Amino acid sequence: MKRPFQSTIFFLILMGVVSSLDRAAGQSAPESPDKIWHGKSAQELSRSLPTLPGAALSLDAAHEYTLAELVDLAEEHDPETRVAWQQAKARAAALGIARSAWYPVIAAVAVANTTRTRVLFASDFYRQTYGTFSPEVHLEYLIFDFGGRSGAVEAAKANLLAANLAFNDTHRKTIFAVMAAYYRLLNAMGQRAAAEVSLKNAQAVKEDAEERLKHGLATRPDVLEAEAVAAQAEYDLQAATGAEEIAHGDLATAMGLPPGTPFHVQDISKLSLPVSLADSVDAAMTRALEQRPDLQAQFARLKAADAAIRQARSSDFPSLSLNGDGGSARQFGVQDTLPSAYAGGETWNVSLSLRWTIFDGTRREHEVAQARAERAATLAEIEATRDRISNQVWAAYSNLKTAERQQQAAAALLAAANESYAAARESYSYGVRNLLDVIAAQKALAQAASEDVSARAQLLLQSANLAFQTGDLIYLPPGKIGP
Repeated sequence: MKRPFQSTIFFLILMGVVSSLDRAAGQSAPESPDKIWHGKSAQELSRSLPTLPGAALSLDAAHEYTLAELVDLAEEHDPETRVAWQQAKARAAALGIARSAWYPVIAAVAVANTTRTRVLFASDFYRQTYGTFSPEVHLEYLIFDFGGRSGAVEAAKANLLAANLAFNDTHRKTIFAVMAAYYRLLNAMGQRAAAEVSLKNAQAVKEDAEERLKHGLATRPDVLEAEAVAAQAEYDLQAATGAEEIAHGDLATAMGLPPGTPFHVQDISKLSLPVSLADSVDAAMTRALEQRPDLQAQFARLKAADAAIRQARSSDFPSLSLNGDGGSARQFGVQDTLPSAYAGGETWNVSLSLRWTIFDGTRREHEVAQARAERAATLAEIEATRDRISNQVWAAYSNLKTAERQQQAAAALLAAANESYAAARESYSYGVRNLLDVIAAQKALAQAASEDVSARAQLLLQSANLAFQTGDLIYLPPGKIGP
């Protein structure tokens, strides 16, 4: 009576051990919804991720990189361009696969088999064993299919064209990302330089106030006011320094490098500002609709959709195929009470087949309808993209015109603020103006210097943005981009 019970206990223990081993070896869902999951698989990933190949490019920390050099480095090192390149190579391989359908398929085949049976003869069964070994060459060739293969090849060609254009568009986006990050870094550098000048001016005003206090020409509140302005200038400088460090990391990231990669770029004072716009907005829109690679890629996909329709419609017609085998056969056999036999000789088989699908549950009709619907969707996407591009160019053109006017106004404001500050300090030294007037002039100068740098950087950025929206970025070198 105890033996079945003991067997049951042993079976349950064994199942528990197997289940625990399975949980330990495999991956399971989180135990509860209120606890973070930390599985061994995640830990293994955490250990393996740092070992993946990263950025191997090292920059010369003493070299002052130009925008053109930074763009070249980004195009060479940015992983996005390599992704687009590999995708284009995959489409090229797909075209080769589609073209292979024009050629016959030739295969070497070797078949060996042996069979043992019992044959009834008179009133007895006799064991019979025989075998065959046949090395052959097999041929398959589709002679005619009413456009199925040609449609596949044309679709593959169009998809390859779309992938190549998408590769160009990736470069366009990479170039603009680097340019935008570069101009933002120049703006941050200019803001930091302007903050340093503002701090020096504030410290000079404070020293003047302290000196005049020693000679009884100023009051203690005047000195305190000057000290507060100097402290504010120091605070602004630290904020500008932090913004410059962030902008530097953004540029390194846009180039596919770690954010902390050390390198130097040209100062904004060494760059020439774009000249006035020569083209009209209509000319810019026309140029964008002609050369934007994303729009061109959609036109290529429209061609692929047309080819897919031809390929789908080819299934409504018959196909003619040739199949053949040629080789030799080696056979042997043996039967009870009889001597064994062996024979060999040439074998071949050729067939010409015509296949026409009469009914397939409306599969072909739905495939054609699907292909036509996808073509219509692609055409609608093209129309939407054209409208979006026109609006993007319009906005970029307007922003550039605005940036031009703002830069001119900022330059005039900076010149006036410099003169006002110099006059205020001179008048203050003669006792004609008070300290508050000098502080106000110093703050106005700091603001004007900041706006001048921002206006110049914004003009450069908006010029690059217009070139990005029109597609000029992939036809002109970065150093030559401008209206």
